[in-house]
Amino acid sequence: MKEEMLKKFHEIFGAGGEIRTFFAPGRVNLIGEHTDYNGGHVFPCALTIGTYGAVRKREDRELRFYSMNFERSGIYHSSLDDLQPKKEAGWTNYPKGVMWAFEERGFQIPCGLDFMLYGNIPNGSGLSSSASVEVLTGYMLRELFGFDVSLTDLALIGQYSENHFNGVNCGIMDQFAIAMGKKEHAIFLDTSNLSYEYAPIRLKDARIVISCSNKKRGLGDSKYNERREECETALKELQAVTDIQSLGQLTEEQFEAYKGAIRSEVRQRRARHAVYENQRTIQAVAALKNDDLEAFGQLMNASHVSLRDDYEVTGIELDTLVEEAWKVDGVIGSRMTGAGFGGCTVSIVKDCSVDRFIRQVGGAYKEKIGYSADFYAVEIGGGPVELS
Repeated sequence: MKEEMLKKFHEIFGAGGEIRTFFAPGRVNLIGEHTDYNGGHVFPCALTIGTYGAVRKREDRELRFYSMNFERSGIYHSSLDDLQPKKEAGWTNYPKGVMWAFEERGFQIPCGLDFMLYGNIPNGSGLSSSASVEVLTGYMLRELFGFDVSLTDLALIGQYSENHFNGVNCGIMDQFAIAMGKKEHAIFLDTSNLSYEYAPIRLKDARIVISCSNKKRGLGDSKYNERREECETALKELQAVTDIQSLGQLTEEQFEAYKGAIRSEVRQRRARHAVYENQRTIQAVAALKNDDLEAFGQLMNASHVSLRDDYEVTGIELDTLVEEAWKVDGVIGSRMTGAGFGGCTVSIVKDCSVDRFIRQVGGAYKEKIGYSADFYAVEIGGGPVELS
């Protein structure tokens, strides 16, 4: 991929200067959905698919962006003196947002850049292509200019830029999982304090299969921010009767005792999901440590039911993929992953059943929805790197 990118870079931006190439992964969350901004636990892993970048310093303050995924758009021109979100800037708002966030932290970018990307994460899939671009950009800036920032800092900078530059009130999970990824491990992260541990993923005779619904979604245009506001309101109502700082601090029993303080049945269901999903995530990691993959799969299934019924972020596409998956022999567990409203599901499927899974789920999905889903048997990879 590196040689292909360098060739394209020269074609688009011209020869000369030192060109450096980087990679940052996408991520999939195995369990713990919509818990990250509620102070709960998540369990994501980085993938071997992600975003590649090539970059070269300029002698002026101009920024030139090009994506091999959107070649018809050509070169987008901007400047370090004009780091503002603009609708017509499209995907370049993500790297620009990270540059802006670095400068907000006092890291002045000394010169402009020629910046080219190629991603092999399915666009709009919910596998965190935006967070992958953010972490990639941050890692590039750190390596190019010697900025003293840790990988955790890169995750926080990426989240800050998405919240305050791109207007999506996301939690920390996506950027953290990408910045801190470790091969063949998932990250058990407590989002309330960013404490974490790596847990080895031992699937034995099974694979992780991502099913992409091909229903495109944009987080900023979805009800993502609305769900977050509903949880924040529920938390304030609960704080009138119990001393908590986040929904993630509650056990199921405590929630049931205090839920009457939430003055809306809808907000009760939103908060119930946040509380119960957090506990499911804790239980799921314990099951994995005990090599109890069947229990892990059952918790994945319960997670999807809660996301469908209490949090209402699935929709017919994701529900069809999951419900058809549950019918296939050899499926250990299946659930939607990511923010919802389209995107992907994640399933753990026995090796001997993967072909049947793709054939059976894919056929039923196309018949019901009217267009095809895409399937990816994925590997767990590491974090961002400079390509040698």
